[in-house]
Amino acid sequence: MELSDIDLNLLVLFQQLMAERRVSRVADNMGLTQPAVSNALAKLRRIFDDELFLRTPGGMVPTPFAEQLGEPVGYALGMIHSGLNQRMQFTPATLKRTITIGMTDIGEIVFLPALLERLGREAPGVTLNTVRNNATNLRDDMEAGKVDLAIGLLPQLKAGFFQRRLFRQRYVCLFRKGHRLDRPKLTLADYKAAEHLVIVSAGTGHGAIDTLIQKAGIDRTVRLNVPHFVSVGHILQGTALVATVPERLALELVEPFGLALRPHPVKLPEAAINVFWHAKVHREPLNQWLRGMVFELFAAEQPAADQGAPERSAKTPHPVVRRSAPGSSTSRV
Repeated sequence: MELSDIDLNLLVLFQQLMAERRVSRVADNMGLTQPAVSNALAKLRRIFDDELFLRTPGGMVPTPFAEQLGEPVGYALGMIHSGLNQRMQFTPATLKRTITIGMTDIGEIVFLPALLERLGREAPGVTLNTVRNNATNLRDDMEAGKVDLAIGLLPQLKAGFFQRRLFRQRYVCLFRKGHRLDRPKLTLADYKAAEHLVIVSAGTGHGAIDTLIQKAGIDRTVRLNVPHFVSVGHILQGTALVATVPERLALELVEPFGLALRPHPVKLPEAAINVFWHAKVHREPLNQWLRGMVFELFAAEQPAADQGAPERSAKTPHPVVRRSAPGSSTSRV
């Protein structure tokens, strides 16, 4: 098939269907009637000799061929869009729009204060919106341009996304000051004997830590399970529970809630916190500026409690594009 065989507008409509999965929404987005969208879809089906989308009660479901086609079409359209607009001057100070970043409640605690302060100085017309990383439609929303960046431990964002390491962090034990475990060293026996708060952070890599503790044969008495980290400080402040949390979150909670943290007695892998963005916005000036700001503020910092630990993430000039090369700081996955 040659490019001359297909109308570019049909590929735009195809990308919209991949993102929205409903003819009515695509019609609204593109200023078309629903019959016009249906007729365009019929043309695409004839061109590719494939159904492309199947009607179900939950919306239009892409066929395997459409899924395969979705990434290169989205990337190509993004490159065309960037090329057409590359001469437009990008001025953060006069920017008027909403920026959306996917992050967990940990991210909101750790990143938002500094990020908001910086945006207030450089782009006062920008409104920042956050969405949860564990939302099942994060990938689709980033492909559709509804989410500009995602930050966190997100193993589900692979094909079609670039990523760059911000930092690695270890997991620590967190409990209130004056707890019977509040002494210089926390032993494995002490840990096993304690009562625990477990955070089940579905959709993020953090949820795997409790599975690893169980696989290590560590029997714990779990008194409380919660689905997020935002309440951890309040709960630990008023109970004798112990929680396993990422170190950067612990450092933010220690002073406000009167807590203490200790190195974890169980050998756990460090969490790699990355920034993710979709391939189609890789060269978009606004996205480059936004992720550059995030890198400058948060990349390769060492936690205050990580005394004497070696540097674990290399800071390299932006942008760097490599294909998952060992040691690279920016990669296409």
